[in-house]
Amino acid sequence: MNYWLFKSEPDVYGIDHLAAEPLQQCRWDGIRNYQARNFLRDKVQVGDQVLFYHSSCPRPGMAGVMEVVKAAYPDPAQFDLESDYFDPKATQDKPQWYAVDVKLRKKFARHLPLSALKAHPDLKDMMLFRQGRLSVVPVTMAEWQTIESMVKG
Repeated sequence: MNYWLFKSEPDVYGIDHLAAEPLQQCRWDGIRNYQARNFLRDKVQVGDQVLFYHSSCPRPGMAGVMEVVKAAYPDPAQFDLESDYFDPKATQDKPQWYAVDVKLRKKFARHLPLSALKAHPDLKDMMLFRQGRLSVVPVTMAEWQTIESMVKG
């Protein structure tokens, strides 16, 4: 099992949106960065645990935990002319972009802000801080455990 952090803007799709979905499950799509796409396509697996991170908002930070319930498949939005995520280079034979399905496992009782993450010495090397623009980043087991202890504390 691997650990990940997936980012989303809460006004576009936040943890409350996921909590309101049937079965609290959704397709995680719209990824349009090649490195993030490669993580989704090549590394993210069913059963992996994912931190739901609210980004590009007044209080960025961790909002909860999801689990990957369906491995990578071509993102249907890339083929949809009406979608903001349409990609004219993508074809059914050669898709450019991928999605996974996730299910809500836990909504944190309190938001864990980015400032608290940055202040914790055990998290100083998180990829989140080194490649902040990526919407899909790996999290080490030690980082995951530190974040879990921060949420419980």
